[in-house]
Amino acid sequence: MGLTGVTLLVTLMVVAAVTLPANACLPADQAALMDIKAALKEPYLGIFNTWTGSNCCQGWYGVSCDPTTQRVADIVLRGESEDPIYEKAGRSGYMTGSLSPSLCKLDKLTTLIVADWKDISGEIPACVTSLPDLRILELIGNKITGQIPENIGQLSKLTVLNLADNKICGSIPASIVNLGKLKHLELSNNQLTGEIPSDIGKLGMMSRALLNKNKLTGSIPNSITQLRRLADLDLSMNQITGSLPAQLGSMPVLSTLNLDSNQISSSIPTNLLSSSGLNILNLSRNSLEGELPDVFCSKTYFTHLDLSYNNLRGSVPKSLSSAKYIGHLDLSHNHLCGPIPNGSPFDHLEASSFSNNDCLCGSPLRTC
Repeated sequence: MGLTGVTLLVTLMVVAAVTLPANACLPADQAALMDIKAALKEPYLGIFNTWTGSNCCQGWYGVSCDPTTQRVADIVLRGESEDPIYEKAGRSGYMTGSLSPSLCKLDKLTTLIVADWKDISGEIPACVTSLPDLRILELIGNKITGQIPENIGQLSKLTVLNLADNKICGSIPASIVNLGKLKHLELSNNQLTGEIPSDIGKLGMMSRALLNKNKLTGSIPNSITQLRRLADLDLSMNQITGSLPAQLGSMPVLSTLNLDSNQISSSIPTNLLSSSGLNILNLSRNSLEGELPDVFCSKTYFTHLDLSYNNLRGSVPKSLSSAKYIGHLDLSHNHLCGPIPNGSPFDHLEASSFSNNDCLCGSPLRTC
């Protein structure tokens, strides 16, 4: 490059520095934020009153920028928060409107949280799947409709996907299993239909999967037992059928398993009740059959064990008395027979834990 070229380059750099002040956000990012603001209405707290002036990287409520590039990196707007603005107003947040597709122009966005505003409606902009750096997408507690974007699996850096407590319909996109870094999946309390993807076991980083209170059908995929980091699984209040995967009780860190209020019709796998890691197990209100495995031991520690409203038969396992701890136990509304063992945990359980067992064979369920 000649002297003239060098001089021209230096001149352009100086002009650019003068044109874009230090710590100022990109005009295109600011324009996108103004579109987002225009599509939403927040009448009580006045948080969007702070979205003014020429620098969206400073003083705009809920907006933060990358300090190096001055690109908008995070939008965090929570309708329920401990922020002083809520205490001063004496109320939680309320917002109407919808999510503007212009948010997809913020192509360096890593966090998008617009949560618990109660009345934001409309659909999730499909273009959100084009945000290459997005790590957290949290839209819980609104009235968002439509479907989960089909190409959600393109968000290769996503670690949290929380769309709970909305009115989202349709099926869980097949591409969701491509979210290799996903740790937290929460889709509960929506109107989702169809089956859980059969290859959900590909989500090897996932530690929490909450899909309860939907209209999901089909059986529990066997591949779910391949999720070696999964600690919390909730599929309750759906329309799931079929059997309980035999290896559910062998998952190394699973501590909470809620499958209640479905149509599961198998027997209970032995390793599910002998697991030393599970401490909350709710299988109530299904069509489970067979006898209760007599496999409890000194490592058994259940804070909550609910097997009520099933078709279980046989006797109450005597080995329950050898359990390290049983907090809440409910075996009511089954077909159990015979004596209720003495000692712990039976001596601190209420009679309702064993009520409404219409014994189909042998003597009725009774206290020794």
